[in-house]
Amino acid sequence: MDTSGQPQEVVLLVDIANVMGSRPDGWWRDRAGAATRLLNALEPLNRIQVTLPDGTGTVRIGEVRAVLEGAAKPAEGPDAVSVLRAETDGDSEIVEEAFRITASGKIPLVVTADRGLRRRLPEQSLIIGPGWLNRLIGR
Repeated sequence: MDTSGQPQEVVLLVDIANVMGSRPDGWWRDRAGAATRLLNALEPLNRIQVTLPDGTGTVRIGEVRAVLEGAAKPAEGPDAVSVLRAETDGDSEIVEEAFRITASGKIPLVVTADRGLRRRLPEQSLIIGPGWLNRLIGR
């Protein structure tokens, strides 16, 4: 909560490959199709208030950004979700985007289970696992 009593606003930054890989639903047969479905499921999260896991508080999602890599890069999402296509690897793109977000004075809420990636994120980042997001979007 900020000083006005309102939930802190965050930028939801989603590691699409990691979230897709968290559910064995056949995503590997059509990575772009699976990524498109996931991007579409993220759209309703714009501007909503959510409770973080383990009672760590409530935040308001100010915008949604998602990183695509590899065979999922051709996926298309709704206008309400900013899609970032990794030039090299998705982890590096996520780290760079998280630093851009913090440099703009905002807080990234990064969805990933990747421990190595988590260690590379800015200190101000909030980090949650794919299970939380999967439950939130009914996946």
